[in-house]
Amino acid sequence: MHSLVTIPRATEERRVWLRVGALLDGGCTAPIHNAHVVYDRNSILFAGEDSPPRDLLNAGQKEPDCDLADYTLLPGLTDAHTHLFLEGGELEENRRAAYLKQTQGELIALARLRLERLVRLGIAAVRDTGDKDGVGLALSRLCSGVGRPLMPYVDSPGAAIHHRGRYGSFMAEAIEDYASPQQCVEARVRTGAERIKLIATGIINFKRGAVTTPPQMTAEEIGEFVAAGRSFGKQTLAHASGDAGIERVIEGGVDTIEHGFFVRDDQLAKMRDRQIAWVPTFAPVQRQVDYADRMGWDAKVVANLKGILEQHAASLVKAHAMGVRIIAGSDAGSYGVAHGPGLLHELELMERAGLSPLAVVHSATGAGSDRLAFREKFGRIRPGFMSRMIVTRHSPLESVGNLKKHRLVVFDGDVFETDGSESSNGL
Repeated sequence: MHSLVTIPRATEERRVWLRVGALLDGGCTAPIHNAHVVYDRNSILFAGEDSPPRDLLNAGQKEPDCDLADYTLLPGLTDAHTHLFLEGGELEENRRAAYLKQTQGELIALARLRLERLVRLGIAAVRDTGDKDGVGLALSRLCSGVGRPLMPYVDSPGAAIHHRGRYGSFMAEAIEDYASPQQCVEARVRTGAERIKLIATGIINFKRGAVTTPPQMTAEEIGEFVAAGRSFGKQTLAHASGDAGIERVIEGGVDTIEHGFFVRDDQLAKMRDRQIAWVPTFAPVQRQVDYADRMGWDAKVVANLKGILEQHAASLVKAHAMGVRIIAGSDAGSYGVAHGPGLLHELELMERAGLSPLAVVHSATGAGSDRLAFREKFGRIRPGFMSRMIVTRHSPLESVGNLKKHRLVVFDGDVFETDGSESSNGL
């Protein structure tokens, strides 16, 4: 693996000026051609078609550090639905079970190693979506502390919230432990939660091809949690599949719906009108198809799974056409969904479903940056945003699958080189 170009390292004093053939800024309706980008270690200083102002360049600099006419530059990617306490790349069920028996410190150490690998894959940020062992919260504190190690941005809700005896006990704590939703949310915030995660429904019954259990929470209950979260300035995300449960989280006013299998068209319209974003997570269901033999699924179950994915794809295309904000999240940590490669696979599945490559890129860059109220600025190529970018000769506008190919990753001024040969072991 040898790059044809060398991008210099940026520091607080040394700025880097790139000229690229195409710039995808995280929200543009078309690529910006022959664009200029100037950045230092801390942030992007300039991005646009015109030559940058002299006062933003190094003393005496008259030409770009790199002239990359055949390259595309885009923001580093955000995976908006992950479970950092799980290892998705492990397929052996006994090993997956043994993994979870490790101590909190061991789980944090393993997740920490994964995060450094994600940087080198071009992933600038991850939104953890819940664990009851404090792994996500510990990593969130680590990435915001002094002497921050090499790792993407991380935020976490800590333990998700569910009803005792219902789905989610492996990553959630029960509502019944508290006298009210307000007290439950307050307890989460005290632990450092940066958003509130509700498990509003069960999961898909693959043998039946449907969500067969009633929703866990009423719309009124969800609304109380949303209001409590907002009283602390926190967004609320809801695990929800099945139209009955989706209706309740919409009426409850959550900020994002996670998964959303079997969403109806009228519900998509409500999501658009109420600015509720959708994180559709194709990858874990697709992996059930990919590993059907290993999972023991027969032809009938596989047909159910494929039908679910086809319906989900049709809903995704309709949602995009309607103007629903779509945000990419892989559900990394789920069976077969490795952190990092799982997101790249998710983007391919979204493209396969019918979204344009540009729309898919936006879902993994600017869409999350604009909607999810992260405490740091990334996901856009704009002045003031972090200098976390991907530079590639393989245009993602031809196919987002090109993001698996050879690429250079700029991360807080440092430069890493990677290609499509990365192993999923340990991820």
